Amino acid sequence: MSIKQYYKKFYKGSKKSCMDIIKAKLEADEGCFVITANPEILMMGKRLPEMDKALMSKDTLLVPDGIGVIKGGAQLGVRFEERIPGVEICEELLAYADDTKKSVYLFGARREVVEALVSRIRREYRGIMVKGYSDGYVGGKDEVFKEIIGLEPDIVMVALGTPQQELLIQRHFAAVNKGIYIGVGGSFDVLSGLKQRAPSFFIRHNIEWLYRITKEPKRIKRFWDSNIKFLFELRKEKHGSGKAV
Repeated sequence: MSIKQYYKKFYKGSKKSCMDIIKAKLEADEGCFVITANPEILMMGKRLPEMDKALMSKDTLLVPDGIGVIKGGAQLGVRFEERIPGVEICEELLAYADDTKKSVYLFGARREVVEALVSRIRREYRGIMVKGYSDGYVGGKDEVFKEIIGLEPDIVMVALGTPQQELLIQRHFAAVNKGIYIGVGGSFDVLSGLKQRAPSFFIRHNIEWLYRITKEPKRIKRFWDSNIKFLFELRKEKHGSGKAV
């Protein structure tokens, strides 16, 4: 699959209208797989057939998270209204679930992180029913996921990192009757309060990636492999030299 095909699938509106779509699916008891995509995920889609399947599924709401996705769209003449960070979708989902008495299941991260997030939810979002939680270091993740689906929570947040979280959801989504399923990467660290998100200056100027690199220099190679190579790949596709599948 060419990266250009993913741009046809992307949601291109505002965060508010994106949340309206997600909330409407919640109220209608529909299933929805939300992927907050950055360049790394799109590049994985080119390499991994199952990731490509997840990205292009009719059940997937593909949301532009990374600024590299926005910049890549500009190369193709694709305009996005704004970047929609996954952590902000999670924050709004928790607030909405609190207001409407929805249920949540949390799967992933270290045990102390997911337990801290559960404690915060029970303390600050008392309208939410926590149907269960599990850290990301348990064995038999597929069996755990089948149990989660059987509980039919309204919202399932999976923090196993890319591509594990997306591939796990994709493998089992056909069995989902209802609920919003979203891969959230490292968002539990921020949502639990154990780690601070980038200062507002970095968020406002779409350079959270730079803040993360200053805090964790080892991310530089990952940034190169995903964002820089992604822009080169997109340029090749634009000029017809990329190999489309």
